Amino acid sequence: MPEFRAVVHVMVRRAILDPQGRAVHATLERLGHDNVVDLRVGKRIELTLHGERPDVEAQLAHLASTILSNPVMEDATIELHEVAADHT
Repeated sequence: MPEFRAVVHVMVRRAILDPQGRAVHATLERLGHDNVVDLRVGKRIELTLHGERPDVEAQLAHLASTILSNPVMEDATIELHEVAADHT
C-alpha cells in the first residue's frame, strides 16, 4: 500500500489578531531587529499515512479542516508527497 508524508500548515487568518506573533515581533524589535515588518506564528503538523492517494487526500483534507485547525479562525494548507518504496 502506498505511503505518504504530509505536512499541514495552520495559520491564524489575517483578519484575526495573532497575539503570539505580536509578542515575538515585539521581542525582535527590542533585540534590535527593527527591519522585521510583519510576523505571524503558526503550526506545522507532519503525518505519515498509508492508503490510496484519493483516499489519503480526502482524509487529510477532513483532518486539516476539522481536527488540526479551527476553520473559523485558521487557514490550513496541505502538502502531500508519496514516499518512494525501498527496493533493497
